[in-house]
Amino acid sequence: MDDLTALAEAGAAALVTAMATDLWQATRARALDLFRRSDRTRRAAVEAQLDGNEALVRAADTPDEVRRTLFAYWTLELAELLRHHPSTRPGLTHLTESVPTPATPLAVHQTNTARDRATLYAVQQITLPPHPTTPPA
Repeated sequence: MDDLTALAEAGAAALVTAMATDLWQATRARALDLFRRSDRTRRAAVEAQLDGNEALVRAADTPDEVRRTLFAYWTLELAELLRHHPSTRPGLTHLTESVPTPATPLAVHQTNTARDRATLYAVQQITLPPHPTTPPA
């Protein structure tokens, strides 16, 4: 994973973690500030998206499931912003540092067990073909 993607994921995690919490208004303002170089139409669209997403989290019976879904969207959005406006990197870093996020708030949890000389290939969130090796004698 490159630095840009890692920062976009950290920013998305901070953003969606703050939705429907006391940190939301300050986080929302920081997020909108990242898009200040965008045209008015784009900034208005981002503002509406943020408000709509926060309303979804607030109204949900299972807000963390909604956050997990929104995480992917905001990762893509922030990665695209960083590609077009690299100067937003410090602001996004500041946003990620200003919102305490759980250790794995949006991670996919996976448990794998292999028994009786079984071979286990475990991959998360990517497609990777298995490459079997000969077990030691």
